[in-house]
Amino acid sequence: MLHLPVWAQAGLWGFVGALSLVLGAGAAYIGRLGTRLTAGIMSFGCGVLISAVAYDLIFDGFKKAGTWPIVSGAIGGSVAYAAANWLVSNNGARHRKRSGEQQKPASEGGGLIIAIGSLLDGIPESVVLGVSLLAGGGVSLPMFAAIFLSNFPEGLSSAIGMRKAGRSAGYIFGLWTAIAVVSGLASLAGAAFLGHAPPTVLALVNAVAAGALLTMVSDTMLPEAVEGEHGATGLLVVIGLLLAFAIAHAE
Repeated sequence: MLHLPVWAQAGLWGFVGALSLVLGAGAAYIGRLGTRLTAGIMSFGCGVLISAVAYDLIFDGFKKAGTWPIVSGAIGGSVAYAAANWLVSNNGARHRKRSGEQQKPASEGGGLIIAIGSLLDGIPESVVLGVSLLAGGGVSLPMFAAIFLSNFPEGLSSAIGMRKAGRSAGYIFGLWTAIAVVSGLASLAGAAFLGHAPPTVLALVNAVAAGALLTMVSDTMLPEAVEGEHGATGLLVVIGLLLAFAIAHAE
């Protein structure tokens, strides 16, 4: 990918990050993963994502543009995500990050709305991946790891719901592959359209995504992780945060 334009690299990274949705769907067919294992993966991913948001998005944006773009962008992103999440949650996607035995039977529409909720989660993540390449230092590995880990339970839970509703494997894997492609395009767009943007605009975009991602962690990921893990969630979040922090400083 070193010889590709930045926007093409961004698209590939976004697509690969979203492929864990497909892997999660595959896990629903190959075998049953334990609830605690999947919730533990989610807990660890929460810590990585919190670290990546705090240091790669908020703190870096603060250094580039100061306080107000960060504050206004993060609040705006949080409100926008909360409103959209309320809409899809009240139409059947409230527990889209549940997994294994936690997953409740879902109707065909319920499984599809979970996929729509996953796309809602994935757009700000993918845009951030694309923007992270604009600094010229390569993709943010903590952010990529957080996205990859957080997507897996969504692919798993939605595939379980749609499978119970009678959807074919071709339909389920085709849908998740399409979402991965859209995520890649969102990452590509983030790099292509913001390539010449001033630092203040980049900081604002990152802050909007940061607000949306932190709200996603609080509203959807942590509640399901706590319910599934029963005890070690906090420790796994701390370990994920510290590991992501160490990787960022090693870079």
